[in-house]
This record gives sequence, structure tokens and C-alpha cells, in this order.
Amino acid sequence: MSGLLSGLGSFGLEGLEDMELFEEEKKQEKTVEAEKAQKPEVKEEEYLFDKTFQCPVCDKKVTARTIRTGKVRLIGADPDMRPRYEQTDPLKYDVIMCDRCGFTALTRFFTYMTPTQKKAIKEKISQNFKAPEVKATYTYEEALERYKMALACSIIKGAKASEKAYICLKMGWLCRSYGESLDKKTPGYANMKKEIDEMENAFLHNALDGFVAAVASENFPICGMDEVTVDYLMATLAARFGKYDVASKLISSVLSSHSANSRMKDRARDLKEQVLLKIREQGE
Repeated sequence: MSGLLSGLGSFGLEGLEDMELFEEEKKQEKTVEAEKAQKPEVKEEEYLFDKTFQCPVCDKKVTARTIRTGKVRLIGADPDMRPRYEQTDPLKYDVIMCDRCGFTALTRFFTYMTPTQKKAIKEKISQNFKAPEVKATYTYEEALERYKMALACSIIKGAKASEKAYICLKMGWLCRSYGESLDKKTPGYANMKKEIDEMENAFLHNALDGFVAAVASENFPICGMDEVTVDYLMATLAARFGKYDVASKLISSVLSSHSANSRMKDRARDLKEQVLLKIREQGE
């Protein structure tokens, strides 16, 4: 078969007939591959350091693996505000666990506790607690187990609805990250992904219920979020679970708010379009 450029000889350019169409691109690909091969792989533990906290239950000094915030780069966020980072996932390292008494909580909630709460933790957690093996990094499975401990402790100590909702929210996000990290070539991938997706939905559904209860009984800010942010977050979760009437009301609240910034209102408008589309599809 003649070359792609055969016939250029009629223009006196026989020497160009055998040129490679994508030769330059192939060279660039080889150069990129060579650079990747030469560039040393950065391990997850290089983004971590040990930070010391004081356990509010037993007063022991607790060392927790913590993300070096200046080293990880935020590359975006999902509609429900799950942050996405380029190098590693800080979600895995937002839980502190005391290896003496077992009290576990998100960093935000690892603070002062009432005597009644301490007593409850000691009676229902500490007496049977077995400290896990110390790890330099956590897998998603290990991180999820630590979150489950944090959720259990929040229930036992009688935490506010907002705290339990926030833990469930982050557990849902963690499950999503876990599912995205799976290799599709792994045996049993489909079943694993389905199970993880189901866990994500369960945690996010509980997060929605918890935030609804928190808004009805607590003052803002809630878990560091103002009213506009919480309304938008609940709207995204309500829309996820087909509660479009609830989502629409919350979206309207965000769009009519004088304190909502333009970025938040843009997000709300995008969500409104998605909700209206779903409502139209249901009506067809």
C-alpha cells in the first residue's frame, strides 16, 4: 500500500513521502514515559507526620497520623462537597483513636467531654478495647474501621445529631474514595464495588437524616458550616435519594439568601437544573 504522502514527488518533494505522521507525538510520549520512570515515586507516608493530642477520657497523650496540609493539592470537589486531592486522601487520616481507652473521634470532636460521657466511654468501650497494630499509613478498609469506632463512640457518649451526621457524611465520602481506588481487574471487583456503593448510600442517607435533626435542634454554625452551606449540602443529599421536593425548597433557600456567595449560588443553580430534569423525567 502506498504511503500516506505518496505522490508528493509530483511536487518535487519525493524526500517527504516517507515522513511519519505522528512521529513528533511518539517522541513526546517516550519523553513523558522516560520522565515518569526517572521521577521517584512519592509514598503516602511522606505526606504524613505524627501529631500529639490529649485524650479527653483518660488524659493520655495520643499520637495520631496527620496530613501535612501544605503538601497535598486540592484538585476539586464533588457536588456534595467531598474534596478531591491529587497526592493522597486526607479523609483516611481525620480520625484519632486513643490506644489506651479506645475513645475515638474525628479530629474536630476530639476535645472536652462531660463526666457522664467519660463514664459511658469507659464502661462500654474501654473495658473491652484492644488497640490495633500501629501503622504508618492506612488502607481504606482500615480507615473505615476507625470511622466506625468514631461513630460508635459518638452514639455511646450521646453526641449531638450534627456530630453523628458529620461522621456519616465523611464515611460516605470515604466509601466513594474507596470505590474509586479499586482496580477493575481485581477478582470480584463488581461485587466489591456494589457493596461499597451500598455502604456509601447508607452512610449518606443517615447523614441527611442527622443534619435534618440538627437543623431543627441546634444553633449555627453546625460542624463549622453556616446555614447556607448546610442547606446546600442537605439539598444535594435529598436530591441523591429522590427527595426532590425537599431539595427544591432547600435550593430556593440558598438562592434567596443574602449571605450566600456567588460560587455557592452557582452550585445551587446547577443542582436546581438537575433536580428539574429528574422531575420532568418522572412526569414523562
